[in-house]
Amino acid sequence: MTLDMMPPLMFGGLVLFLLLGFPAAFSLSAVGLFFGFLSIEMGFFNEAFLGNLPLRVFGILSNDLLLAIPFFTLMGAILERCGLAEDLLEGTGQLFGKVPGGLAYAVILVGAVLGAITGTVAASVIAMGMISLPIMMRYGYDMRIATGVIAASGTITQVIPPSLVLIVLGDQLGKSVGDMYAGAIGPSFLQIILFMLFILGVSIFQPHKVPPLPPEALQPRGWPLYWRVLKGMVPSIVLIFLVLGTIFLGLATPTEAGAMGTVGAVFLAVAQGTYSWKLLREAMGNTMRITSMVIFILIGATVFSLVFQGVDGSHWIEHLLSHLPGGKTGFLIFVNIFVFFLAFFLDFFEIAFIVVPMLAPVAANMGIDLVWFGVLLCINLQTSFMHPPFGFALFYLRGIAPRTVLTRDIYWGAVPWLFLQLALVAIVIVWPESVTYFIDHGPQVDPSTVTIDVPLPEAPDDDAVPVFR
Repeated sequence: MTLDMMPPLMFGGLVLFLLLGFPAAFSLSAVGLFFGFLSIEMGFFNEAFLGNLPLRVFGILSNDLLLAIPFFTLMGAILERCGLAEDLLEGTGQLFGKVPGGLAYAVILVGAVLGAITGTVAASVIAMGMISLPIMMRYGYDMRIATGVIAASGTITQVIPPSLVLIVLGDQLGKSVGDMYAGAIGPSFLQIILFMLFILGVSIFQPHKVPPLPPEALQPRGWPLYWRVLKGMVPSIVLIFLVLGTIFLGLATPTEAGAMGTVGAVFLAVAQGTYSWKLLREAMGNTMRITSMVIFILIGATVFSLVFQGVDGSHWIEHLLSHLPGGKTGFLIFVNIFVFFLAFFLDFFEIAFIVVPMLAPVAANMGIDLVWFGVLLCINLQTSFMHPPFGFALFYLRGIAPRTVLTRDIYWGAVPWLFLQLALVAIVIVWPESVTYFIDHGPQVDPSTVTIDVPLPEAPDDDAVPVFR
């Protein structure tokens, strides 16, 4: 066995373990340690190389940036249970209820707001599904349109800051979370526009699938209705500024902003009258499970990547991907197709920790902006929640939908929205400025205009008398 054979064997062994259904964290560790000991026996590196492993694990556990994950998860878990989504959805639904597709527009807009304050797909899909799906069914919405718009709007959470995916990708790409959040602003708005244009098209060409609310279901216009919308919207906007505004203005790190957001979520729950120790205990339990999963996967990925680098796996990946036809464009097309199909089987955390560290050096060597590359991957990873039949958003919706809603309608309803998400991937590839425009690159200086003038030292005076002290 030669050194050149080790990287493909490691990658193939990992794929085999994952296909057999073993947990990703333990599969990564097992494959990494097995090939690490094998490499020592084969003389590819010595025992001292694996001595780096405890230092890398300690580096993960002491990483301040990763503290943002439990803070944002706890914030989302509290907001998921505090009842804010009900006020937002019911008020916004009444506001748009007169027009065809009004309820769908309301779901998209509220999905974006919930995404910006919760950061979790499950919270958005479950909240919107429980509230808006029965209303859509009652007033004659096409089942596939109703289930599709609810699931898709929940996945906006993956791209819109403060997305957990952007935190993880920023850490793996070595870029600041603030830049990742700023880069995701443009694609977030583009996604909302694409979704609303789709509903507009349906309302024009097939209006019977998205009927307006009947007059008897509409509340009279006036301050009571507007106040109901504002009561849900204003606290959400304040919380969004508290979290994202402080990051963009440089007043807080992502970890500090996550902590402030958690405190803000508690205050919102108290203001809604839904705060209780049971709510906090359930939210903390959910946060503990997600954070533990992320840390175990990250430790396993560290074991795997250390051994993978030791057997020159990074050079194997770089050689494999840098010789694709089409240069940068060919590389981006291949990577996005590869990630799209991986997302059928792997969670976005697993892809971010396993695949992204392999792709980042190749992208950097090709001169690709890593923030833009990270946001592009984030948009692509969003499709993992909409893949029939494995998409988690579809599972969440199936779990809370009435028995009369057929599973095949949920799956078929997801298909057009999946293509809209892929269209956004294509738009960002063709139009990189949609990401890079919002990133602060600092003051730009043309090196050709810089001159450095260093004055020559004065000549010594021959008549000067040296003084000794």
